[in-house]
Amino acid sequence: MKMTRSWGMAFLHRGLGVRRTLILAILAGGIWAFVQLDLKPADLVPTSGGMRVAWAFFSRALSPAIVYEAEFVPSDTPPLLWKALQAAGTTVVFASAAMSLALIWGLLLGFLASTSWWVGDPAGGAGPVTAFVRRSIAPIVYGSTRVLIAFMRSIHELIWAVLFLAAFGLSHLSAAIAIAIPFGGTLAKIFSEMIDEAPRDVAYAFRGSGASATQVYLFGLLPRALPDMIAYSFYRFECALRSSTILGFFGYPTLGFYIAASFENLHYGEVWTYLYTLLALVILVDWWSGALRKRFVA
Repeated sequence: MKMTRSWGMAFLHRGLGVRRTLILAILAGGIWAFVQLDLKPADLVPTSGGMRVAWAFFSRALSPAIVYEAEFVPSDTPPLLWKALQAAGTTVVFASAAMSLALIWGLLLGFLASTSWWVGDPAGGAGPVTAFVRRSIAPIVYGSTRVLIAFMRSIHELIWAVLFLAAFGLSHLSAAIAIAIPFGGTLAKIFSEMIDEAPRDVAYAFRGSGASATQVYLFGLLPRALPDMIAYSFYRFECALRSSTILGFFGYPTLGFYIAASFENLHYGEVWTYLYTLLALVILVDWWSGALRKRFVA
């Protein structure tokens, strides 16, 4: 039976090629998932009530509110547009706090999960202490770090938010940590891979000139991977903005909080005002990060 399976796989690889075999396997898996979930296009057809809600919502896309739609608004309430800007600022603050923690964890764990330091040249040395570290300590540190990174990445920030909300209440620090944990794990994984895949020419030149392992790592490897690390960090910051917005649905004063409140009160014009504010915020951050990326890369 084993020989038959091996012959069958070899026939597939020769007859179809690896890429075609992979594509066919993915398509087969997708079809199987559709059948198992009993997905039907008819399920996307809304009811008459759903059509009315959808029309009421999307019809306000071209006419967002500039004032509150509620019949009664307290006199000390700030204007709607100013409140949207305040919520956008709070969203940025949450995202910045989360990314600050995530970057610290990502750099530290990314260093520990990088094979460039633990396995061999150019970042490693060749002395007896280094040899002992590679044989005895490196496998433990490297393996445990990889497991920790996988654990951090496997739990979504919304799950962390629910856990911290139940444990610590509506705390700003718990919201920042809820975003920082999975983001830190993702940064650590990507940073370690970027360092391991960075060009080695400068590092080998440093090693040949007699530089220490730390000098080779800091001045030969890390600078070659730094532009890509910075670019990816900015991308994750944009993701943190969206995550901090979603945390508003849990009660944190970000844009998501006001989007949820306006939607529940059927104030669809206000919802679109906050959505356009979020869109403008993402576009602004994307432009700003693009300008900084060009400066760092250059």
